[in-house]
Amino acid sequence: MTQDAAHQPYGTPEVPRVAVCGEARIEVDPEIARIGITVSARGTDRRTALDDLTRRNNAVLDLVKSYGDPVEKLETGAFSISPELTRHGRGDRIRAYHGRVHITAELNDFTTLGELTTRLADLDLTQVDGPWWALRPTSPAHGEARRQAVLEAVQRAREYADALGARLSALVELADLGAENAVPFQASAPGAGMRTMAFSATEDAGAPPIDLEPQRQTVYAQVNARFTMTPPQL
Repeated sequence: MTQDAAHQPYGTPEVPRVAVCGEARIEVDPEIARIGITVSARGTDRRTALDDLTRRNNAVLDLVKSYGDPVEKLETGAFSISPELTRHGRGDRIRAYHGRVHITAELNDFTTLGELTTRLADLDLTQVDGPWWALRPTSPAHGEARRQAVLEAVQRAREYADALGARLSALVELADLGAENAVPFQASAPGAGMRTMAFSATEDAGAPPIDLEPQRQTVYAQVNARFTMTPPQL
């Protein structure tokens, strides 16, 4: 290949180029699951509602922390306490106070997840949402998908060259998805890939752990590749 041919954006008759797209889509088991916990309280005055909310929040945190290593992350989100107003004559009167705390827990043991979810749902005025299944950003599944995408790009380019009686000679460029303003891949509608459910506290004690089946995750990778090839036999 001469230096001039190497800088030709579309190749030359002597050194033609072939551009392909390689894609890979694999399914793997999730590595983590997240649940959302909402603790509520109600009182006739602000202090009663706040004390009740604090007690229930501490009970939830102690329960989640008691599971140890399977709980990778425990975070408190929004907190609110607000008055409930009612009409009284020509004005408004505070009827009660409502308090809420939102907590997020992330677990890596799905057997523990089912037991913890059931125990949380058994607590008074406690709501559980989720689980949301996911992979860690460092999951090897991402690298495997990228490797498969590159292999497909090479195979596709080789097939094009074979159809022309030529063979690949060199790789000119390999670009990741988005590096060339590619259209992002949409695997499914927003919210898909998650299994969502909500629990509220019941009066029955000692409910058996709920069986939660992990939802497999789809990992997608795409690369654009350009190769030079030998002159075709037309």
